[in-house]
Amino acid sequence: MLSPLSKPTSARFIEPCLPSDSASPPRGPDWLHEIKHDGYRLIVRRDSDDVQLLTRRGQDWSDRYPLITAAARALKVKSCLIDGEAVACDENGLASFQRMRERQHDKTVILYAFDLLELDGEDLRPEPVEVRKATLSGLLRRHGRPGLHFAEHLEGDGPTIFQHACKLGLEGIVSKRKGSRYQSGRSPHWLKSKNPASPAALREVEEIAGDG
Repeated sequence: MLSPLSKPTSARFIEPCLPSDSASPPRGPDWLHEIKHDGYRLIVRRDSDDVQLLTRRGQDWSDRYPLITAAARALKVKSCLIDGEAVACDENGLASFQRMRERQHDKTVILYAFDLLELDGEDLRPEPVEVRKATLSGLLRRHGRPGLHFAEHLEGDGPTIFQHACKLGLEGIVSKRKGSRYQSGRSPHWLKSKNPASPAALREVEEIAGDG
């Protein structure tokens, strides 16, 4: 059973963990770093044969992205909660938010899965992030389908990894403190470093300008 580490808005929804903005990526060996993909945050809930793709506000988008739904249903588990980012890739293999916005229902959208909150009734949120990711990697490696991709992480100098992400035109990176548990809401243990030249950052500038 899931322990009450956070107060869900319903029995079927857990508020996701959100990264805090960081002016620069952290240095040192105490962090792991993931690519920040430009898409929609989703938590995949699997209960028996029932699958829900829950947005940050708890809306079910399982009918929008059938490839993710089918992949989650094919997992050899009784239940699980997988956190990740749903993305639509362009011809260069990069996540395209514009493509997702233009196609509300898309059979090609996949999920970059980066965290595992629950597996077969066991609450994994108190476990260290590296343990949760290792368990998720094993699960997807054994039973994964095209709609679910494990989000690999890098260990090393955060600023160097961030610089490479920017050169590739990616949205940025999310740095996660080793040993940290999963907590709902804004977390000081997850730090987001944004590429100022990425489409996501430019969208934010345009939206701010439009509100002025």
